[in-house]
Amino acid sequence: MFKKKTPLLKCFRAHEIRGRIRITCRGLRYVGKGGEREHLLSHFQILEGVESVRINSAAESVVVKFDAEKTTPDRIMSAVEEIIAAHSLGILQREREEKNRLLVEERDLHEEPLSTLITRSAVSASLLLGSWLAKKTVPATIAGRLFGFPGIGALALAYPLFKSGIGAFKRSMLPNADTLSAMAVLSSVLSGKTASALTVLFLHDLAESMTVYTMNRTRNAIRDMLSVENETVWHPLKNKIGSPLEKIPAKSLKSGDIIVVHSGEKICADGEIVSGHAVINQSSITGEFEPVSREAGGRVFAGTLVVEGTITCKVESAGENTAVSKIIKMVEDAGGKKAEVQNYADKFSSALVPLNIVLAGLVYALTRDMNRALNMLIIDYSCGIKLSTAAALSAAINTAARQGVLIKGSGVIESMSKADTLILDKTGTLTEGKPCVESIVPQSKKFTQKDIVRYAAAAEETSKHPMASAILDAATREGVRIPQHGDVNTIVGRGVYTTVDGSTIRVGNKKFLNESGIHTHPMREQASALFAKGENVVFVSKDDEIAGLIGIRDPLRENMKKALNRLRNVGVDDIVLLTGDLEQQADVVARRLGIDSYEYELLPEDKARVVLGMQARGNKVVMVGDGINDAPALAYADVGIALGKTRTDVAMEASDITIAGDNALMLPGIYGLSKYTMDVVRQNLIAAVGINTLGLMLGALGTIPVIFGAVMHNSSTILVVANSMRILFYDMGRPPSLK
Repeated sequence: MFKKKTPLLKCFRAHEIRGRIRITCRGLRYVGKGGEREHLLSHFQILEGVESVRINSAAESVVVKFDAEKTTPDRIMSAVEEIIAAHSLGILQREREEKNRLLVEERDLHEEPLSTLITRSAVSASLLLGSWLAKKTVPATIAGRLFGFPGIGALALAYPLFKSGIGAFKRSMLPNADTLSAMAVLSSVLSGKTASALTVLFLHDLAESMTVYTMNRTRNAIRDMLSVENETVWHPLKNKIGSPLEKIPAKSLKSGDIIVVHSGEKICADGEIVSGHAVINQSSITGEFEPVSREAGGRVFAGTLVVEGTITCKVESAGENTAVSKIIKMVEDAGGKKAEVQNYADKFSSALVPLNIVLAGLVYALTRDMNRALNMLIIDYSCGIKLSTAAALSAAINTAARQGVLIKGSGVIESMSKADTLILDKTGTLTEGKPCVESIVPQSKKFTQKDIVRYAAAAEETSKHPMASAILDAATREGVRIPQHGDVNTIVGRGVYTTVDGSTIRVGNKKFLNESGIHTHPMREQASALFAKGENVVFVSKDDEIAGLIGIRDPLRENMKKALNRLRNVGVDDIVLLTGDLEQQADVVARRLGIDSYEYELLPEDKARVVLGMQARGNKVVMVGDGINDAPALAYADVGIALGKTRTDVAMEASDITIAGDNALMLPGIYGLSKYTMDVVRQNLIAAVGINTLGLMLGALGTIPVIFGAVMHNSSTILVVANSMRILFYDMGRPPSLK
């Protein structure tokens, strides 16, 4: 349907003669801004044999003159490719900024309140019924037709169409769909066919009502799903736990306040439970409808419901700073972003409007038959194409929101439907992000498993690192009492050490112990075995002797393998794992999930470069992550998806889609919904063009009366809008199908 763009960072030889070469690259469009141009030129100046360089950003090209005795075109080409790759992040960032600027524009669709559209439909239907029942003779004069009751009623109802149509001429000197409809209504009234005019108005408003209804459902689905609702909240006097309670406005809450929430009440702020126990429905945030049990120390979120119990909470974020408010704002801010297909539909349908006017004039000139000419005005393509496309994309966003997936704009749906490459972060995405102790291996009988855990827990007691949390959880699970210990010292990137009963305890990686003069080779085989199982190995020593190993594993996310298999079945050709972990951990996870390839020990900027590299090869990339380190890659991917309850605010804001819960099956669900939506859009396009083309042919031949032409055209619009509304019932939990 659309012309395929060349990859952004791919370079091509456009023209070549001895001593001169012109190279094109779409990315060169964006190097004329900032300091890139000077930087690029300086790179060329140091190349042997280069005589001059001219960069034309508008033409997306660079012309290099060189001494053919000192260098070759191949070397010049390689240099250009290296320079473009070095500036890839800035180039892509500017392209996305330009794309967003072009997409964030006011919709051409004139969206009126649903109540107004319904009222107008009812009035036009009443007038139409009245004109049929009255069966009065058509007034002979134009004045009689214009100022008769049905005529005045039709023109009054058509006022919004006249206003929009005239406004289009003022703005661009071009007619729009409303211009055409207004001309059809006026011509019908003047020719004494008021019933045809009223039929056009009734069916037009009915079709728009269906579209606006779908859009309203989308907005309401998001707001209802994330609604906080409570206008007041219970607050202890003087903000002291145990004090008598009073009701205060929820909007007055601030960080540090204490609130009490009872059974049946919604929590209106993000915070931490300080006392009490409750069963909480978190479906509005997580998408999981199974209530969870929460007690002191657990986190709660605004918009969730206390099903049973009473809790006292300390407010961390309130009002616009809550997770729920950020999500609402994120979705609403992005709501104006159109999909490429929507822009195409708008432009295509608008371009066809003048065709109807020309056809009307031509048919009348050839036949002198006003009825045939009227059919050319009444039967047009634009309404069906524009309304059905807008309704389909809006319905998809609605469906996703109701199932715990928040999509930032209709353009994301189209991009997702074209995706062929999936890139996944490991920790917190493929895995649960909750490491737990899997293995405890003493070095000899001199030490027991409990000894190893006891030493490690003492050293890690004050740490907030996930590994430390796993060790402390193991101590609790094993019933190990943490001994008294000295100050804990941290060696960044290595480990920690402290003293227990006069002995020095070290806990960390292999390098940490080796640098401390402690030999780890007595346990190299056991360490290799743990690495081979995909466990992170923590070394524990006492004084100058290795005491044992602790193997820690982050469990794979439930249903992740099933999700990846479903994605493969519907056309995702390449699945890639990116991680900051060691190669052995990456390899184990990749093998377990059947992932095609992986890259390891990556920094955040490295992940972004992998995304850019794949885009440069023409791949449509989806990136799935959850943390701050994933944010650059999420932002630069064609579609970025933040997955899981542990996702960070940074990841959520950098992404295009947020999956509220931990259900990995939503990944193929989003892909399936996107494919289904674009299939519906294509169906609507074919139906609207086909039916209206047939109507125009029949109208030009004079085989159908004007009123039947009006019914035929507007019924086709209602048909394609109704087809779009099928998307409201799509189940994202079912396996998507490949057509």
